[in-house]
Amino acid sequence: MMRTVVLRSVILALAALSAACGPASVRPASYSDPTTPCPGGQTRWKLEILDRRAERVGAEQMTAAIRNGIQQSFAGCQWAATAQSGAGTITIEIHRFASVHDSDAWEAAADWTVRATNAGERTLTEFEANEEVSRPNYRGSDNEKESMTQAFHAALQRTVNGLRALPAIGVLRPREGTPPAHAGSAPADA
Repeated sequence: MMRTVVLRSVILALAALSAACGPASVRPASYSDPTTPCPGGQTRWKLEILDRRAERVGAEQMTAAIRNGIQQSFAGCQWAATAQSGAGTITIEIHRFASVHDSDAWEAAADWTVRATNAGERTLTEFEANEEVSRPNYRGSDNEKESMTQAFHAALQRTVNGLRALPAIGVLRPREGTPPAHAGSAPADA
């Protein structure tokens, strides 16, 4: 009887300690493309990652995984922790980053907002990377880590693809409906 009580107490204590460690770690990921070495054709960006979750458990580990994934995906960029003259800012606001056991499955979510602004703080693009994964509870597998990794990889890939689509900063495009100007040509008579 006493042995059962002690064993139960030890199991509960270990469960509490493992839950207090924060979200499951994720395997690193990057999605580099040599044709787009840096978003918007710029070589310098400030990368800002903001944790907006209600419970900010494991924030350093999570932000490091996102930061490393972005920086390795755009290896041609110079990344700064503070704003530099002429550099834009890429901000990632994290809303959800967790995996929870529900019945016979693990439900994971990686959800953040991505915003890129130029040096004058004008928004160049803003989009959501919201990925949810449901994974069965397989025996012999770290299902929490696997489900969180799947959600993280999908959200990171969506983020990288969205930043790759950012048009070159400083390129002037004519207003819609305006014919392109040709050097040395006179206006056409009506």
